[in-house]
Amino acid sequence: MSSSSLTVQKLSKRYGEFVALAETDLTVAEGEFLTLLGPSGSGKTTLLSLVAGLARPDGGAVLIGTDEVTYSAPHLRDIGVVFQNYALFPHMTILENIAFPLKMRKVQAEEARRRAQEALEMIRLPHIAQRYPKELSGGQQQRVALARCMVYRPSIILMDEPLGALDKKLREHMQLEIKRIHRELGATIVYVTHDQEEAMTMSDRICLMNSGRIEQLGTPGDLYFRPQTLFVADFLGESNLLPAKVEAIAGDEIALAIGSRAVKARALADGKVSTGDTIHIMIRPQNLSIELAKDGDDDRLGATVTDVMVTGSLTKVYMKASDEELPDLLAAFPTRASGQTFRIGNVVALSWHGTDAVAITGNAGA
Repeated sequence: MSSSSLTVQKLSKRYGEFVALAETDLTVAEGEFLTLLGPSGSGKTTLLSLVAGLARPDGGAVLIGTDEVTYSAPHLRDIGVVFQNYALFPHMTILENIAFPLKMRKVQAEEARRRAQEALEMIRLPHIAQRYPKELSGGQQQRVALARCMVYRPSIILMDEPLGALDKKLREHMQLEIKRIHRELGATIVYVTHDQEEAMTMSDRICLMNSGRIEQLGTPGDLYFRPQTLFVADFLGESNLLPAKVEAIAGDEIALAIGSRAVKARALADGKVSTGDTIHIMIRPQNLSIELAKDGDDDRLGATVTDVMVTGSLTKVYMKASDEELPDLLAAFPTRASGQTFRIGNVVALSWHGTDAVAITGNAGA
């Protein structure tokens, strides 16, 4: 299967006064797996629809490779689309369903049958060729929908929440299957989801969207460990977001005073901060060290445990900060049969390594 790059230039879409997609620039490399992530109404499905040709933009351009396809009909774009609803024809066998796009493209019957069987081999379901959709599980139907998309070898595959109707275990299995198929085909895939874990698991890069705009674009690690705005830090995973004042700068590390008690701390910054700035810092729960408070802990954040939850592999400790200016806090650590336990009402002291805290100066979406 050949793959192509995808370029979006100042693409936009409005519905009356509502801005579904503000002017947007985006480039997806050939063979890349890019996920469009965001809450409902963030613009991710609108962007996918404009790329697929299922909606007409108000401005901008869509290029597949070097060919502009902004106003081309969907079937002329060399794009395959997989939707959440499988849209299989109930009166056709699975082999006929998969071969149908080739029939529409006037591929000879014997060649269409051969390629449809190859696609079934790719999704590891060669034995179901003569069954009908009603005889398959949801996961099998979704794999068939993927095979039907792949069979005519589009240069770009678009997926709109394709696993949304599956249960958690099957969803995780299908994530691995799609990643495997992506590796084997080398296809360019643009994938839409609102599921953070799915985006983190599957993507080469994530395009996080909010209110019709790109909030941040980067690798899963970029967005998780170095969020650029409060929205990104808050949306992607659990986080502690603390207001702080910059007291000094040394390279990419800054010294801070946190809250009304001016607790001293350190964090990483990206060079966009100045001494005296009021910012936020983000510490992920697993990077927050927690101990029962003792004398001499005045240099650490103090808090009172309000709840403890054992989720299985992780234990989560919820806390109310002693400083009323600070938000509630969360620490997480691996669950162990022995070791420190915490109970509701415990007074604790919190700390972290400076390299595990990140300064956030952007406020978009907050």
